[in-house]
Amino acid sequence: MKIKTYQNLEVECDLPLDADPKNLIALPALVDPHVHFRTPGAEYKENWESGALAAINGGVTTVFDMPNNTPAITTEVILDEKIKLVNEQLTKINIPLHRYFYLGATTDNLPEIEKCKNKIIGVKLFMGASTGNLLVADYEAQKNIFKKCAELNLVVAVHAEDDDIINAQKNNFPEATISDHGKIRPNRAAQIAAQKAIHLARETGVTLYILHTSTAQEIDLIRQAKKEGIKVFAEVTPHHLFLDETAYGTLGAKAQMNPPLRSKNDQNALWEAINDGTIDTVGTDHAPHTLQEKSLPYPNSPSGVPGIETYLPLLLDAHNKGKITLEKIVELTHTNPLKIFGLEKNNDLVLVDLNEIRTIKNENLKTKCRWSPFDRWELKGWPKYTILNNKIYKV
Repeated sequence: MKIKTYQNLEVECDLPLDADPKNLIALPALVDPHVHFRTPGAEYKENWESGALAAINGGVTTVFDMPNNTPAITTEVILDEKIKLVNEQLTKINIPLHRYFYLGATTDNLPEIEKCKNKIIGVKLFMGASTGNLLVADYEAQKNIFKKCAELNLVVAVHAEDDDIINAQKNNFPEATISDHGKIRPNRAAQIAAQKAIHLARETGVTLYILHTSTAQEIDLIRQAKKEGIKVFAEVTPHHLFLDETAYGTLGAKAQMNPPLRSKNDQNALWEAINDGTIDTVGTDHAPHTLQEKSLPYPNSPSGVPGIETYLPLLLDAHNKGKITLEKIVELTHTNPLKIFGLEKNNDLVLVDLNEIRTIKNENLKTKCRWSPFDRWELKGWPKYTILNNKIYKV
């Protein structure tokens, strides 16, 4: 049967007999350039079987997985072992997600970056400590990593929070609670780190990808850097677009992530940056933890939230409210990630019903952790079918 695309063209889809095509619109399947599927080392939170089911449920057929595993993915040997495990898990459920992997940067693994250059999507650099033990806080070491990646034509993806500022702030909050999370990791930590990263990109010519941009200050820096012709690209997460710091009062640690939720002003700056082209991609930073872990008293509660299967409904609902066009959604979730990372286009699709109203419910999620900070949100616009390698999955 023929399905209309978001561009008012038509595509042929061999849908199940009970499918009603009249309310369906075809979009290119989503690329999520920022996931943590927890293999190896924390499969009790997520693995590639549950992660792939969650991805398909959210209209996602391509993912870039992060290296802060146990052990951290910092050498070719460890990377190869991870890829083998991932392939085994995906074969079990017969969902051949398009998958790409980051290598984690350390102060002394430049030779490993060179060895892995044809096996990775880019190099992940933590400028401030987050989940796991990957951290390169020393400026000279950061510069060497940027130089090496420029030589090898590899993207450097940075977690831009300044470690010195975070550590100084921790001392100011000896009895911190969850409401202090954003004060311990303030806007200034993100601003200073982004400033350093942009300076290094200017100096080395590397392609810089700033992960989970969350502040108005970062947006100003990135906008100016783009004007100067620096190869800098910016990602934003659904949680920073749809939640702000007031969520700590209702969600507690279920709203805890790094970088933290910000003010309404910061959130507004992110939406402006989406619409003026400063923000290039939406990456979920899908980072599942168990509810038991999240119930630990702060700061023992881990940072990170799941998001891969809820971000398309959130964006479609925003479209229905006039905040974003379908064309912009496709640009952020498909076209730009392929372009930035030099990937070939595929024919995968997600068929959505823009008029369907449904409520996000923890019990319906496919992610192994089975919770969402958006639980009980009623949204208009939902994926109905995901098509991966010409195979149709009902969602």
